[in-house]
Amino acid sequence: MNLRRASLALAAALGFAGAGAAQEITGAVYDGPTDRYPHGVLGDEIEYDTLTVTLSDGRRVSARWQAPIVFEDIAPRLADVDGDDRPEVIAVESHEARGARLAIWGLDGQGALVQRGATPFIGQRFRWLAPVGAADLDGDGTVEIAYVDRPHLAKNLRIWRVGAEAEGPGLSLTEVAALPGVTNHRIGWDFIAGGLRDCGDGPELITASGDWSRVLAARLIGGQITSREIAAYTDPQSLSRALSCR
Repeated sequence: MNLRRASLALAAALGFAGAGAAQEITGAVYDGPTDRYPHGVLGDEIEYDTLTVTLSDGRRVSARWQAPIVFEDIAPRLADVDGDDRPEVIAVESHEARGARLAIWGLDGQGALVQRGATPFIGQRFRWLAPVGAADLDGDGTVEIAYVDRPHLAKNLRIWRVGAEAEGPGLSLTEVAALPGVTNHRIGWDFIAGGLRDCGDGPELITASGDWSRVLAARLIGGQITSREIAAYTDPQSLSRALSCR
């Protein structure tokens, strides 16, 4: 069974009026398969041009990218990143010439599905990023989102803080910390390993070391990422066990 295809049927939690004002997003999927960005990093050369969300009243709302952008991702992730107790959607988008970026989608005041904010594109075609998790990582009351920038090449863990724009539904993403030497994906995997855990003393980001020898747990403390080894890496289940606090 292709796990990537199966995952597209579900919205993944990250732990990332008028109908519009009253409704909230309860699920999300990618649709509109396309081969116009043949990167193949996730095991095939099919990506998606459409994001569809399900609302709490059962309606479905979609947004579609024309060229040059696709969704290059495992599945959309639901997480409340702006503190309004309603989930937004976190997605990975790729530009045919500028590579990947992380984007946040949500509903505007009219109930339309819109992109509310995004990181810069990596800057080069066929360069990708793999999300790790979204949470208030340092306890300051604001959500941060973490991903591994180019998990097969640069292997940098990067953390971005989410903020509100002065007007409208926009959200800002400001990089607050980075750490080299980590990864969470191998070329061809139709899944992303590791993620976010809380074993009772605050959120930790679980990844592998850049050489795939160790399982690492990272925290955001005082604007810096601190990392420690918690196990040897033997296979992807090493990271799954760590997520279960084992």
